[in-house]
Amino acid sequence: MSPPTADADSDAPGVDADASRSVPMENGEAANSVDAAIDAFRAGQPVLIHDFADREGETDIVYPATAVDPAAVRRLRNDAGGLVCVALGDSVAERFDLPFLQDALTHPATENHELSYDDRSSFSITVNHRTTETGITDRDRATTISELGAAAATADYDGETFATEFRSPGHVHLLRAAPNLLADRAGHTELGIALAEAADQPPAAVVCEMLDDDTGTALSPADAAAYAARNDLVYVEGSALLDRLG
Repeated sequence: MSPPTADADSDAPGVDADASRSVPMENGEAANSVDAAIDAFRAGQPVLIHDFADREGETDIVYPATAVDPAAVRRLRNDAGGLVCVALGDSVAERFDLPFLQDALTHPATENHELSYDDRSSFSITVNHRTTETGITDRDRATTISELGAAAATADYDGETFATEFRSPGHVHLLRAAPNLLADRAGHTELGIALAEAADQPPAAVVCEMLDDDTGTALSPADAAAYAARNDLVYVEGSALLDRLG
């Protein structure tokens, strides 16, 4: 199965076709990597997910939001280096009254917002938990993220409650998943939430892109897989997750 909205090609600007190419896996290896990813996520461990060479061509470190502590945030900023975001399931975003940021802003810069790799951005608002100070420290971001995970797991948590617990703008970027997840869109937002559901975790997952310190571009899948092996973490291809969970 191919990604539903991966309409860019590997020659898109900023995407190195060789560097972003998926790590080759036999069918059995792919199936085992999905099982390992589900088990790791169920245990609150991070998983490395490469999306698709013809999409962003990036590997994200992905955590269950409820499992994030200051050490996890430190790993994300030091070992990943991208933007620390929290993906939320569509029904959760509805309960919290969270808009797509592009729809909420009236600034002309939001017009004609075309992406080379997808139909639309999944960004919503940015938030800090109200108990944090500046919101940017490892401890502050861990508090915001873990509280978002706890809120996502609470059925009667609504937009009014959200506004009493969180303030915006903040230092944690929220992402809103597509309603039908991988059937609609195959971004890290949906891959993370699909993995959370499979692992019986709340529909809230932290995603952060892995960048190469030397080139400043996305870390290659081969290097990401090597990082996972060195740190006893699970690396999984988005295509394998799509085949199993899509």
